[in-house]
Amino acid sequence: MTIAALFLILFICMMMGMPVAMALGLSSVLTILLFSDDSLASVALKFFENLSEHYTLLAIPFFILSSSFLSGGGVAKRIIRFAIDAVGHIRGGLAMASVLACMIFAAVSGSSPATVAAIGSIVIAGMVKAGYPKEFGAGVVANAGTLGILIPPSIVMLVYAAATEVSAARMFMAGFIPGIMMGLILMIAIYIVARIKNLPAQPRASLREFIAGFASASGGLLLIVIVLGAIYGGIASPTEAAAVSAVYAFFVVCFGYRDIGPMKNIPWRKQGEGVSSVVLRNTGQILVALPKCTRDEEVRRTIMDAAKVSIMLLFIIGNAMLFAHVLTTERIPHIIAESIIAWGLPAWGFLVVVNILLLAAGNFMEPSAILLIMAPILFPIATALGIDPIHLGIIMVVNMEIGMITPPVGLNLFVTAGITGENLQWAIKAALPWLILLLFFLILITYVPQISLFLPELIDNLKGYN
Repeated sequence: MTIAALFLILFICMMMGMPVAMALGLSSVLTILLFSDDSLASVALKFFENLSEHYTLLAIPFFILSSSFLSGGGVAKRIIRFAIDAVGHIRGGLAMASVLACMIFAAVSGSSPATVAAIGSIVIAGMVKAGYPKEFGAGVVANAGTLGILIPPSIVMLVYAAATEVSAARMFMAGFIPGIMMGLILMIAIYIVARIKNLPAQPRASLREFIAGFASASGGLLLIVIVLGAIYGGIASPTEAAAVSAVYAFFVVCFGYRDIGPMKNIPWRKQGEGVSSVVLRNTGQILVALPKCTRDEEVRRTIMDAAKVSIMLLFIIGNAMLFAHVLTTERIPHIIAESIIAWGLPAWGFLVVVNILLLAAGNFMEPSAILLIMAPILFPIATALGIDPIHLGIIMVVNMEIGMITPPVGLNLFVTAGITGENLQWAIKAALPWLILLLFFLILITYVPQISLFLPELIDNLKGYN
């Protein structure tokens, strides 16, 4: 009765057009009030405890702030230039460069929509000018942008780690090889299509241009080394590394590249005139004291935008965790787990059911909410069937990738439609052919667990050996 009431209220609220976060919270409160022995007074306390008890979730606003600085600055442009220098000379190289740029930017942002917005707003127009069909470029970027939640660090992986209490660091390790593999699959497909459609190639970059492009993008590339190196090396937790990434992104964008902030368009003086001396480009006036970048309107706006996104996401997570709390207190996951195990369903059959459920949910809900609802239900069943929790996590993340480009709530589709000036139906049509590759990749990830588990197990063995 409690199970039916909880999900029935949730579906009714969502069908009425209520925001997902509010639907989750309201269904949880009504179920506790009408069908549960739990105290209603504990709802507010549990709502805040869910966020305060999970230290891993603190990394989310830091990664969002880091992504906001990098998206607002010129980091994406420099990464794109480096990617074009690296693979642009291959047939279809500009589209392949957009995939490579998405992979790199994913490793510094952790967000799929941010990756599409930062890379797509530049490369789609560039591909059209170079002779690529606009629909082709939009479809490639919409799909490649999904790597933002698969290549570590990933906000969605942090949510899964908080929901199941598995290691966020091991989740990051597990996503590294699948992320690179998915990027390579997209590049191979682009090359085949480019040969068939005779798409253009860019002039080959000289060694000097390649080195210059790498040096220009090194500010963003170094962030990957700092964050992942600190996590994998055991120097910092994911939350600590996220905090470092936010501070690093601030200084790189404001004082390194000077794309935003009061230092914008103020070049450093020639070497030997003092490290802190700067000269105004127009007047030649020397400024010895560096102004505080936080006073600048661009920086304030960037921080406020990141804060709004963080508050929205954490509100969804808080309500979803309250929903998961009701599931747990009513022993709903255990009841479902016992029922499925009693059916004698094998592990491979259970994974088929998991993929169908997640693909269906991805059409209507935001990834973080899906994970926080489904993970507590699926986790004990997977454990009982001998499925590794890390492997299950990567399967869920790949399903969330597909949900990013499936209507009606595919976030990447809305971003793609916005940056191209087209409608949602056009964006769906552009992304649809590439969706087949993601579905093929999902099958690989589901039934070849070593793709996900090889790197975590390797690092565990190396640590044990040392």
